[in-house]
Amino acid sequence: MKESLKNIFFKIWYWYVSTIDTNADVTFMNYGYSKDDHKIKMDEVDEQNRYSVQLYDLVARGTDINNKDIVEIGCGRGGGISYINRCFSPGSSTGLDLNNKAIEFCKEHYSNEGINFVQGDARSLPCPDDTFDVVINVESSHRYQHIDRFFSEVHRVLRPGGFFLFADFRPKNKLGQLQQQLADSKFKIVKNDMITKQVLEALKLSSNKREELIHMLTPKLLQSLGEKFAATEGTPTYNKFASREFEYFFYVVTHKFVDSKGEK
Repeated sequence: MKESLKNIFFKIWYWYVSTIDTNADVTFMNYGYSKDDHKIKMDEVDEQNRYSVQLYDLVARGTDINNKDIVEIGCGRGGGISYINRCFSPGSSTGLDLNNKAIEFCKEHYSNEGINFVQGDARSLPCPDDTFDVVINVESSHRYQHIDRFFSEVHRVLRPGGFFLFADFRPKNKLGQLQQQLADSKFKIVKNDMITKQVLEALKLSSNKREELIHMLTPKLLQSLGEKFAATEGTPTYNKFASREFEYFFYVVTHKFVDSKGEK
């Protein structure tokens, strides 16, 4: 399967941000979450990224992470795994990303937080079997080729009884296929929420700030690409969420199990 031109453009943008943002103005790249503009309580250090933080809070809050070994696959510039590490008290935290510049940034920027950052491919994880209690993947998988390989790797590194916390978006007509791929990968779906409305609200509330940051960091030639990447109000991705052509989902899944009676 050939990589789409859109994915190539966004990889270039991702590389550019990782290169130009030496002041750590960008530590999150997800679209965010807001429900009726309700604001969760958070530290001042997180306030500037409120809506992106609220998405990670939603993903992590319903699962017992305390003293567990966790990994975020596709950790980007580390804001999400840092928030979970600070606020949910896991036993150990690992962040993994394909982009080496992002990993170098994370190792330097979060050096005092005790997080292990590793460069690696989501489809071939550099981890032994049964390594983690919780695997997290937020708004990263839509760019993966061969998603079945990713799901297989998550299942391999996840300990029996562990949880896979999975948030991302797809075209609405691809959701059934995605759910079947999860089932084929020997996962049991515990929870499945559609949060498109809440993601769209966050995008609308944060659009002005996102545009200001893009204009500050990038030359005029790249600003349109940056706005498309950030899905600011009026861009194609924003409009597809508004029309529900794109749906944003949140899954909690675990290993399928067979009891002594052979029942799943």
